[in-house]
Amino acid sequence: MEPSARLQEVQIPLDEPVGDLTAVSGVLGVPEWWPTGSRIGVVLAHGSGRDLSDPLVEALQRGLTQRKVLALRFNFPFAQQQRQRPDPLPVLERTFRHAVAVLGRDPSAAPAHLFIGGVGIGAQVAVQCAAARMRVDGVFALGYPLHSRDQPDKNVRAESLFRQVAPILFVQGTRDRTCDLDALRRTLTRVGAPKTLHVIPEADGALAVPRRSGRPPESVYAEVLEAVDVWTRSVIA
Repeated sequence: MEPSARLQEVQIPLDEPVGDLTAVSGVLGVPEWWPTGSRIGVVLAHGSGRDLSDPLVEALQRGLTQRKVLALRFNFPFAQQQRQRPDPLPVLERTFRHAVAVLGRDPSAAPAHLFIGGVGIGAQVAVQCAAARMRVDGVFALGYPLHSRDQPDKNVRAESLFRQVAPILFVQGTRDRTCDLDALRRTLTRVGAPKTLHVIPEADGALAVPRRSGRPPESVYAEVLEAVDVWTRSVIA
């Protein structure tokens, strides 16, 4: 992290409490000299069984902040309450929207360009929000859960993809058991929005690679960062 860039903890209030929970935690990465330059903002969500401290999510946020992007990672309620079972999709979507609102708290420092994304279920929620006409410049899906585990022809989650307007980036692994690449490519032929697919060999749904690959996790994180950063800048260009 650059000396003048900073990470700051934030609280994201919920308009409807989840149990006794009225807010979730977030970490906002503020670049050096913000707001200057391209003024890109990113909101990034974790996957199921994880929280905002997921190493991939944290590395992506830090890398984007170093590259002059205002970046927010946050907890969904189930992670805040240390529950394994994810909340219903409407709860996750509302939480995502509240997280996006954090970037606009100070109108003078709000981003000019907004991108949303996530890992696993976080990617699914980001896609849902964009399909519901949240105003974004683009959506990135890391390990998008397209179908049921090992069943590429069952419970295909594609309706929200077909309703996309904004450009969408998929970063998928060849070992993702909830997103067969052939099934994804067939689905993308029916998606009207501009789409890009970046494939990481041997990566699973969490974009982790096996030890036998000889590839350290940091190498994968760097590849994901480069894919997301290059894509966002190509979209606004």
